Amino acid sequence: MTPSNPDPGPSLKTRWRQTLALRYFGLAKIPLILFVRPRVLELNDSQCVVGIPLKRRTQNHLKSMYFGSLAIGADLAAGLLAMQLISKLPNRISLIFKDMQADFLKRVDGDAVFTCVDSAKIDALLQKVIASGERYHESISIQVTAPDKYGDEILATFALTLSLKEKDSN
Repeated sequence: MTPSNPDPGPSLKTRWRQTLALRYFGLAKIPLILFVRPRVLELNDSQCVVGIPLKRRTQNHLKSMYFGSLAIGADLAAGLLAMQLISKLPNRISLIFKDMQADFLKRVDGDAVFTCVDSAKIDALLQKVIASGERYHESISIQVTAPDKYGDEILATFALTLSLKEKDSN
Protein backbone atom coordinates (compact mmCIF):
# COMPACT_ATOMS: atom_id res chain seq x y z
CA MET A 1 0.00 0.00 0.00
CA THR A 2 1.39 3.40 -0.91
CA PRO A 3 1.17 6.31 1.54
CA SER A 4 -1.29 8.14 -0.75
CA ASN A 5 -3.92 5.41 -0.39
CA PRO A 6 -6.56 5.99 2.29
CA ASP A 7 -6.62 3.86 5.44
CA PRO A 8 -8.43 0.60 4.57
CA GLY A 9 -10.15 0.56 7.98
CA PRO A 10 -10.26 -2.30 10.44
CA SER A 11 -8.83 -5.60 9.33
CA LEU A 12 -11.05 -8.54 8.48
CA LYS A 13 -9.69 -10.32 11.55
CA THR A 14 -10.66 -7.38 13.81
CA ARG A 15 -14.17 -7.17 12.32
CA TRP A 16 -14.59 -10.96 12.69
CA ARG A 17 -13.58 -10.80 16.37
CA GLN A 18 -15.96 -7.90 17.00
CA THR A 19 -18.80 -9.75 15.26
CA LEU A 20 -18.11 -12.89 17.33
CA ALA A 21 -18.10 -10.80 20.53
CA LEU A 22 -21.42 -9.24 19.48
CA ARG A 23 -22.96 -12.64 18.80
CA TYR A 24 -21.68 -14.01 22.11
CA PHE A 25 -23.26 -11.02 23.85
CA GLY A 26 -26.49 -11.82 22.02
CA LEU A 27 -26.35 -15.45 23.04
CA ALA A 28 -25.60 -14.61 26.68
CA LYS A 29 -27.81 -11.56 27.21
CA ILE A 30 -30.24 -10.82 24.34
CA PRO A 31 -30.92 -13.88 22.15
CA LEU A 32 -33.11 -11.91 19.73
CA ILE A 33 -29.95 -10.19 18.43
CA LEU A 34 -28.75 -13.51 17.00
CA PHE A 35 -31.92 -13.91 14.98
CA VAL A 36 -31.03 -11.04 12.60
CA ARG A 37 -27.38 -12.17 12.18
CA PRO A 38 -25.71 -8.77 12.56
CA ARG A 39 -22.14 -8.11 11.46
CA VAL A 40 -19.81 -5.47 12.83
CA LEU A 41 -18.47 -3.63 9.80
CA GLU A 42 -16.57 -1.02 11.81
CA LEU A 43 -16.24 -0.27 15.50
CA ASN A 44 -13.81 2.21 16.98
CA ASP A 45 -13.85 5.21 19.32
CA SER A 46 -15.46 7.48 16.72
CA GLN A 47 -18.11 5.36 15.00
CA CYS A 48 -19.96 2.08 14.82
CA VAL A 49 -21.20 0.52 11.59
CA VAL A 50 -23.36 -2.62 11.77
CA GLY A 51 -24.81 -4.61 8.89
CA ILE A 52 -27.95 -6.74 8.87
CA PRO A 53 -28.68 -8.80 5.76
CA LEU A 54 -32.09 -8.71 4.12
CA LYS A 55 -33.13 -12.34 4.36
CA ARG A 56 -36.36 -14.20 4.97
CA ARG A 57 -36.02 -13.79 8.74
CA THR A 58 -35.46 -10.01 8.61
CA GLN A 59 -38.03 -8.97 6.02
CA ASN A 60 -41.72 -8.20 6.10
CA HIS A 61 -44.49 -9.31 3.76
CA LEU A 62 -43.49 -6.58 1.24
CA LYS A 63 -39.92 -7.95 0.94
CA SER A 64 -38.39 -4.95 2.73
CA MET A 65 -36.66 -4.93 6.10
CA TYR A 66 -39.07 -5.50 8.96
CA PHE A 67 -39.43 -2.68 11.49
CA GLY A 68 -38.18 -4.91 14.32
CA SER A 69 -35.01 -5.77 12.39
CA LEU A 70 -34.39 -2.07 11.76
CA ALA A 71 -34.87 -1.30 15.45
CA ILE A 72 -32.35 -4.00 16.42
CA GLY A 73 -29.80 -2.58 13.99
CA ALA A 74 -30.22 0.96 15.32
CA ASP A 75 -29.98 -0.30 18.90
CA LEU A 76 -26.76 -2.17 18.10
CA ALA A 77 -25.08 0.70 16.26
CA ALA A 78 -25.65 3.17 19.12
CA GLY A 79 -25.24 0.63 21.91
CA LEU A 80 -21.97 -0.85 20.64
CA LEU A 81 -20.45 2.61 20.22
CA ALA A 82 -21.45 3.51 23.78
CA MET A 83 -20.12 0.19 25.10
CA GLN A 84 -16.84 0.76 23.21
CA LEU A 85 -16.38 4.13 24.94
CA ILE A 86 -17.50 2.82 28.36
CA SER A 87 -15.02 -0.08 28.14
CA LYS A 88 -12.13 2.40 28.17
CA LEU A 89 -13.20 3.87 31.54
CA PRO A 90 -12.43 2.53 35.00
CA ASN A 91 -15.98 3.39 36.08
CA ARG A 92 -18.86 0.92 35.85
CA ILE A 93 -21.63 2.53 33.81
CA SER A 94 -25.08 1.07 33.16
CA LEU A 95 -26.55 1.69 29.72
CA ILE A 96 -30.13 1.56 28.54
CA PHE A 97 -32.23 3.23 25.86
CA LYS A 98 -35.10 5.36 27.12
CA ASP A 99 -37.04 5.98 23.91
CA MET A 100 -36.82 5.94 20.12
CA GLN A 101 -37.86 8.13 17.20
CA ALA A 102 -37.73 6.70 13.67
CA ASP A 103 -38.22 8.27 10.26
CA PHE A 104 -38.60 5.86 7.36
CA LEU A 105 -37.73 7.78 4.21
CA LYS A 106 -37.64 4.90 1.73
CA ARG A 107 -38.14 1.14 1.86
CA VAL A 108 -35.03 -0.72 3.01
CA ASP A 109 -35.18 -3.51 0.45
CA GLY A 110 -31.51 -4.45 0.51
CA ASP A 111 -28.89 -5.39 3.10
CA ALA A 112 -29.04 -2.63 5.73
CA VAL A 113 -26.08 -0.73 7.14
CA PHE A 114 -26.57 1.18 10.41
CA THR A 115 -24.10 3.96 11.17
CA CYS A 116 -23.68 5.89 14.41
CA VAL A 117 -21.05 8.64 14.61
CA ASP A 118 -22.20 10.38 17.80
CA SER A 119 -19.12 9.45 19.84
CA ALA A 120 -18.55 13.07 20.95
CA LYS A 121 -22.10 13.25 22.36
CA ILE A 122 -21.69 9.91 24.12
CA ASP A 123 -18.30 10.91 25.54
CA ALA A 124 -19.71 14.21 26.86
CA LEU A 125 -22.61 12.30 28.43
CA LEU A 126 -20.19 9.87 30.07
CA GLN A 127 -18.16 12.73 31.56
CA LYS A 128 -21.35 14.33 32.92
CA VAL A 129 -22.48 11.05 34.50
CA ILE A 130 -19.08 10.38 36.07
CA ALA A 131 -18.81 13.92 37.45
CA SER A 132 -22.27 13.92 39.03
CA GLY A 133 -23.06 10.27 39.76
CA GLU A 134 -26.58 10.96 38.46
CA ARG A 135 -28.45 9.46 35.50
CA TYR A 136 -28.39 11.55 32.32
CA HIS A 137 -29.92 11.11 28.86
CA GLU A 138 -28.83 12.11 25.37
CA SER A 139 -30.38 11.58 21.93
CA ILE A 140 -28.10 9.53 19.66
CA SER A 141 -28.55 9.49 15.87
CA ILE A 142 -28.32 6.47 13.58
CA GLN A 143 -28.56 6.48 9.80
CA VAL A 144 -29.64 3.50 7.73
CA THR A 145 -28.43 2.88 4.19
CA ALA A 146 -28.44 -0.03 1.76
CA PRO A 147 -25.18 0.61 -0.13
CA ASP A 148 -25.45 -2.36 -2.49
CA LYS A 149 -28.76 -1.07 -3.82
CA TYR A 150 -28.89 2.70 -3.13
CA GLY A 151 -25.31 3.80 -2.48
CA ASP A 152 -25.04 6.45 0.25
CA GLU A 153 -28.73 7.43 0.14
CA ILE A 154 -30.21 7.54 3.64
CA LEU A 155 -33.27 5.29 3.80
CA ALA A 156 -34.16 5.73 7.47
CA THR A 157 -32.99 7.66 10.51
CA PHE A 158 -33.31 6.77 14.16
CA ALA A 159 -32.86 8.86 17.29
CA LEU A 160 -32.46 6.71 20.40
CA THR A 161 -32.26 8.36 23.80
CA LEU A 162 -29.28 6.86 25.57
CA SER A 163 -29.61 6.78 29.36
CA LEU A 164 -26.45 6.31 31.42
CA LYS A 165 -25.79 6.04 35.15
CA GLU A 166 -22.76 5.06 37.17
CA LYS A 167 -23.33 1.72 38.91
CA ASP A 168 -23.09 1.54 42.67
CA SER A 169 -19.72 0.35 43.92
CA ASN A 170 -21.38 -2.41 46.01
